[in-house]
Amino acid sequence: MASLRRVKVLLVLNLIAVAGFVLFLAKCRPITTKSGDSYHDIHPRAEVANLTAHGISSIQDAVLKRLSLLEDIVYRQLNGLSKSLGLIEGYGGRGKGGLPATLSPEEEEKAKGPHEKYGYNSYLSEKISLDRSIPDYRPTKCKELKYGKDLPQISIIFIFVNEALSVILRSVHSAVNHTPAPLLKEIILVDDNSDEEELKAPLEEYVNKRYPGLVKVVRNQKREGLIRARIEGWKAATGQVTGFFDAHVEFTAGWAEPVLSRIQENRKRVILPSIDNIKQDNFEVQRYENSAHGYSWELWCMYISPPKDWWDAGDPSLPIRQSVLTPNQSKSATITQKMEAKKKKEEGQDAPRLLHLGF
Repeated sequence: MASLRRVKVLLVLNLIAVAGFVLFLAKCRPITTKSGDSYHDIHPRAEVANLTAHGISSIQDAVLKRLSLLEDIVYRQLNGLSKSLGLIEGYGGRGKGGLPATLSPEEEEKAKGPHEKYGYNSYLSEKISLDRSIPDYRPTKCKELKYGKDLPQISIIFIFVNEALSVILRSVHSAVNHTPAPLLKEIILVDDNSDEEELKAPLEEYVNKRYPGLVKVVRNQKREGLIRARIEGWKAATGQVTGFFDAHVEFTAGWAEPVLSRIQENRKRVILPSIDNIKQDNFEVQRYENSAHGYSWELWCMYISPPKDWWDAGDPSLPIRQSVLTPNQSKSATITQKMEAKKKKEEGQDAPRLLHLGF
């Protein structure tokens, strides 16, 4: 705490110094007046009559160097917050680039209990950086699209109950790292009455210090279920758009702009990004092909092949219209999905699995 207070004091002092320097430059800036067709400079103070551009540049370089050093100090302090939880920050380490992460034989033994508890390798998750780099699977044309600067802001809402802390925080870090700051209004964590101790004070203290004012925690006093928990998150949201996600996701660059652009065109739209998979055993990012998402009449969530007119257009950046299936389609699709689920289960990819969201 003492070191954190020192950092805050340093920040304030440096901001005051920078503000004073900016005012100094504003006072000393040459004033140009016109006399006939000629121009000449007037310096308001005699003391700075000989101030040269080289001199100003040297002072600016010194200030920037000092700010860079201060930024490094602050980052080390913030990085220490994750270390106190036994977690890691930075873009390298295991699982970098979405590749499979591994454990040593000794670590594998320790991982068995947590794996059974959460349904995914939570022990391995703690060894993977909260900021790890992940692949960008967007089609080339999607990366070339340009969007306006007046897009609405989004409130990202994560719902969780007894989720692994490392997975929740990786979701938060990923959202912050890959959502443009002007578009991210806030992140809201809705705890649907978890009883894990690490999801109480440790979680709240971390997000309050790491992302002060950006991340809010909403706690239900009793188990409400997914829909009511989402409503509680929506009540707390102040952004123009709300996005609801499970607390075990990772975002890719450029995910937000297409979503917000489509909603800006028509506020009645409900947008679902393309969803890739994060394997539960090794956190490898697995690309899924383009597809629509829908529900059968039995409320099975499934991937649906895009309609023929979407394929005929030959433009992978176009949105895919989604809808509920007809009873006949529902029966066929449900059988297909059950077969795929059985296959994935045999391959060790059965639910619950982590989802990687992106375009």
